[in-house]
Amino acid sequence: MTELQNLWLTETIRLREEHAGPLEDQEANRLARAAGGDLTTRIRHRARWLADRDGLTQALRHWLQGARLALVVLAVLAIISGAGLGFAALGDGRAPVNVFWALGSLLGLNVLLLIGWALGLIFAGEQGATLGRLWLWLSEKLARDAKAAQLAPALLLLLQRHRLNRWALGVLVNGLWLLAMLSALVIVLLLMATRRYGFVWETTILGGETFVAMTQALGALPALLGFSVPTVEMIRASGDAALNIESARQAWAGWLVGVLLVYGVLPRLCLALLCLWRWRRGRASLRLDLNLPGYAQLRERLMPSSERLGVNDAAPAQLHRIDSTVGAMESDGALLVAIELDERPWPPKLPDSVKNAGILDSRESRHKLLEQLSRFPPARLAIACDPRRSPDRGSLALIAELARSASATRVWLLQAPPGEALDGERLGDWHNALQQLQLPFADCAPMNWLETGHD
Repeated sequence: MTELQNLWLTETIRLREEHAGPLEDQEANRLARAAGGDLTTRIRHRARWLADRDGLTQALRHWLQGARLALVVLAVLAIISGAGLGFAALGDGRAPVNVFWALGSLLGLNVLLLIGWALGLIFAGEQGATLGRLWLWLSEKLARDAKAAQLAPALLLLLQRHRLNRWALGVLVNGLWLLAMLSALVIVLLLMATRRYGFVWETTILGGETFVAMTQALGALPALLGFSVPTVEMIRASGDAALNIESARQAWAGWLVGVLLVYGVLPRLCLALLCLWRWRRGRASLRLDLNLPGYAQLRERLMPSSERLGVNDAAPAQLHRIDSTVGAMESDGALLVAIELDERPWPPKLPDSVKNAGILDSRESRHKLLEQLSRFPPARLAIACDPRRSPDRGSLALIAELARSASATRVWLLQAPPGEALDGERLGDWHNALQQLQLPFADCAPMNWLETGHD
């Protein structure tokens, strides 16, 4: 995942908590503290964990797929529109081509929108907003993920805060117009290569010298690149009828192609490259704004005062992975813990090498143990559960969180007290739930495994 995507997910989590209230983030905060680093690093680590848990990471992938598909749709539309401009400008070759009508068809809308884009860039900074909103709307629709609706506002806020939205939209707008102009240029060249066109200019109120001056002025820059410009005699003669002279047709064709290239294609290419350069430069400097209320409130939870004073144990290299092996973890020892036992004698007799973590029957005891495990993960952890209780969502979440804090975990489903039988249906629910967690379980005490690491 790229740096921008990490920041994007972090901003999405902040917006989500700002509108819907704080998320359940105790495990995320604990993991972020264990990972270490400065406040920005911990906030991003927390956000990434919450995004993975709540499906936002997958929604981001869906949104990006939709964005790429939307970009392809817009690019195809730009190419088709450019081709339509080319056909409209030259026609089928049966009638002479009015050069200034053709030029207006090819460049008129492009030049007007280019001027509007430049004015918006200078005065407002919100140029291309309509096309940008269309792209965002298409991206969301094509993503087909309800959670992806939270991503677009977060991206816009992140970019607006650093004034990068203008450059991102600039790349989109100028890139699409560049495709349209290239498509029009290709169609014009193909039509001129396969049909014979005559060129004229017509007017009622303007004089011929006006068209001579306009033609020469527009052709000055293309002439520097080697494109032909009709002579004064050719221009004047074309006001009466299309010249049936090969050199005249080629001169007008070269002039039209040169003007389209210089005033249509090259400006969009230069602006697209400029916006792309500014976008990449600005993207590299993106940072979280820690002064925002949503981030400022996390300071004490992710960087407690005792840690900022320097009382902080080094976190093990790898933590919280159920499928990790002992050799891949900086873990040691064996631990037995029980969850919400009702009037049972506890603990059983334990070997000297196995430590007892007691019974977790309150929020405080759970948090205390999880904090200890994040710093000193055991190599083997046995979790004792009373199968007379239903496997509710909270108990299963706690079992999963404990299992992520040890190299290897087993669940001990305790036997019923003498004279009492276990509910077979409820026991089956426990089996199904633990199988979904992919945790081994048994109804006998795993003391030998806790002590030696094998049965």
